[in-house]
Parts: sequence; C-alpha cells; structure tokens
Amino acid sequence: MNQPIELEIEHVAFSVKDPPKVAAWYVKHLGMRIVRKLDASPFTHFLADSAGHVTLEIYNNSAVAVPHYSTMDPLLLHIAFCTKDVESTRQRLLAAGATPEGDVATLNNGDVLAMLRDPWGLPIQLVCRTRPMP
Repeated sequence: MNQPIELEIEHVAFSVKDPPKVAAWYVKHLGMRIVRKLDASPFTHFLADSAGHVTLEIYNNSAVAVPHYSTMDPLLLHIAFCTKDVESTRQRLLAAGATPEGDVATLNNGDVLAMLRDPWGLPIQLVCRTRPMP
C-alpha cells in the first residue's frame, strides 16, 4: 500500500548578483519581509510574501554563474504576485525601476496579467484572478 506523500515547498531560490539590494527592493516595493539572512557570502536572504505562504531565497554563490534573467523569455521563468489592481501596481513598480514586458492583458476568463522585470532583469508577473489559486 502506498503512503500519501506529504511534502510542502519550503522555498524557491534565485541566484542574483547583489542579494542585499534585490532583497531590499522586494521588501520595499513588493511587500515581502526578510525572515532570515546572511550578512556574508553568499549573502542569502529568505523573503516571505505578505501572506506568509511563499518564501523566496535570494543569494549569490560564486561557485555558479548568475543566470542572464534579462535575456530569458519571461514565459520560461517568472515570479507571479497577486494584486487587486494590476495596472496601478504595474505603474508603481515601473516608477521604482522595473521595466515592462508588454502591456496589461485580460484573458478570456477575466484574469488580468502584466509582465515586468525587476531592476536586475528577473521577470515578475502581476495577476488579478477571477478565481484565486488554492
């Protein structure tokens, strides 16, 4: 008999060039909070979302190259954030140094999406769902 597997995702990690600066931007502009950090190499910062449901690890390990996020198609990799107002959140993030990846789009089911890049090129999606994800 198979036992049910009870695993939860703890975090998703992203290697970046300047973890302290990236973490500070995510805290200031995306409402995340630092839940653990290292002040020495690899300068790891664990960031929790405002609901405390998702944790991102931002770090820089010199043993591996930082991916060229700015050249990756954002459909290949992105971090999606829920918002009640995609357009105003998009404008606020653009004013804070994000760059646009297309316009705001409304899908057939009514979901509203926008793709941006943080100031370091990592893709961010803003989403307002008609039916929230679990």
